[in-house]
Amino acid sequence: MAVKWIGGHSSSILCLNVNTEGLVASGAERGELTLWDGGGTPAGQLQLPKADDVTSVVFSPCRPTRLYTSHGETISLLDVRSLKEPVESFHVNEEEINCLSVNETESFLAAADDSGAIKVMDLENKKVSRSLRHSNICSSVVFRPQRPQSLVSCGLDMQVMLWNLQKARPLWTTNLQECEMEGDSPQSAAQFFNPPLAHSLSVASCGNIFGCGAQDGKVRIFRVTGVKFEPELEFHGHSLGVSQVLFVPETYWLLTGGNDGKVLLWDVSSDVGKQQKSPAKSFQKRKAQASASTRKDGKLNKVASDEYARVLPKLTIEHGEKVNWISCAEIKGSNKVLVADQSSSVSVYPLPEP
Repeated sequence: MAVKWIGGHSSSILCLNVNTEGLVASGAERGELTLWDGGGTPAGQLQLPKADDVTSVVFSPCRPTRLYTSHGETISLLDVRSLKEPVESFHVNEEEINCLSVNETESFLAAADDSGAIKVMDLENKKVSRSLRHSNICSSVVFRPQRPQSLVSCGLDMQVMLWNLQKARPLWTTNLQECEMEGDSPQSAAQFFNPPLAHSLSVASCGNIFGCGAQDGKVRIFRVTGVKFEPELEFHGHSLGVSQVLFVPETYWLLTGGNDGKVLLWDVSSDVGKQQKSPAKSFQKRKAQASASTRKDGKLNKVASDEYARVLPKLTIEHGEKVNWISCAEIKGSNKVLVADQSSSVSVYPLPEP
């Protein structure tokens, strides 16, 4: 059963983040922002200007008292020790911001918006240093750990992109509709009706492995190799769109949240934990084997149609509500997953020990 954190919001919670000291921030519709202590008691509340929905909250990785929030087209920097009006506000995006990411050194902030733009701010000089772009809504952008100049993004154009801040063009791009692991599986035909619009990204602590959740219910794992990334693993995670993916820090455990009301925990360490000489070759080999096994006398063998069915969740949480955001925190010495949904409360579930 979930523990419910209540009393912090009156509207649907849209986003969550946890700082290094265990303080939790949640943003909700109508400009509501709340801070929670580890026990689930509201520690501070703020109504942001214009009552725009708070769509993303991100603590500084190196200064835990600094909290970046996006509301409407505005980015506000808050001091959590004195939760009053913003310390600073930036208006660099032209449409509603969907996702913020701050790199490990807090030298850059990236803001992805509904126009497909990713505005990268130089936080020292307080100005836009790069404008990157998707051809449709950019839903997620994440700086890679240990690589402060590198980031990945995804959007409703079904593109996943790898960027370096020294270049305005992506280093590498993959279209999820073309990146099919299962060859001529029945799922490929269904993609016309349920295209893999990309909703969420998370990069593992190593900085080279990242996961992507999409509208087709699939979770895709990629490995960055130099200036490109290659598909490493793909599995069906949810019966509806995957709205959130999150690697548990310092592990290859991946949390996923879906529009089907489920939160799943996957252990992909056996698939990605060992550095392979050529993930592309091993992937192509698996793909060829899967394609071969799906054909029997020219007819589709449904039993073997999904070679990736062997990837099973380590934990299934029947949350019951469409998941807006998931986060992970250590509370009272044990890991917990925090879930935001259509309600005004945060749900907290225990996670197994790694």
